[in-house]
Amino acid sequence: MATVATCVWRLRPELVQALEGHLGIPDDSYANGSQVWLRGDGPGGMPIEWRLHPRPDFARPSAVISHELFPRVVAALAAGTPPPVDPAEAWSGLEAAPAYGDEVDEEVLVGLVTARLGQPPDASGQIDRDDLGRAWERSGGRLDVVEALVDILGRA
Repeated sequence: MATVATCVWRLRPELVQALEGHLGIPDDSYANGSQVWLRGDGPGGMPIEWRLHPRPDFARPSAVISHELFPRVVAALAAGTPPPVDPAEAWSGLEAAPAYGDEVDEEVLVGLVTARLGQPPDASGQIDRDDLGRAWERSGGRLDVVEALVDILGRA
C-alpha cells in the first residue's frame, strides 16, 4: 500500500473565501463540480494538488459551465448576491496532497498548506489514494470523498 501525506478541510464559508483569496481561480474544473489548483507549495517547489471535492449528489446548474462555477460562486458571494449554487450544496470540502504522489512528511505538509491557505486542516495523515479511488468507483460516485478522508485520517 503506497500512502501519501494528505490534508483535508470540511467546507465552510471562510474556506471558499480563503481559496479564492490565496489560490485564485482553479487551474482545472470538471463536469462533476470538482475544482483543482496545482501550486508549487511543497518543499523545493513540489507541486501540491488542491482539490475542492463536489458533494456526491451535486448537479451543476445547466446555465453554468464547469470552468465558470467557482469564479461565479465567489464573485456572487463577494457582491452579496445569490450565487448560481450554494457552495455547501456544491462542495463537501478540500483536499491537499502532493500532486504526483511525492513523499513529504505529514507535519511539513500541514505547516505548508496551513501557511498558504491561512487555515489549518480538519484532519491530516497518510492515505492510500488508489484505495480511496477504488472505493469511490465501487460506490458509483456516491462516496463523499471528504467525509471518507476525515473518517480514514481520524482512525490513523
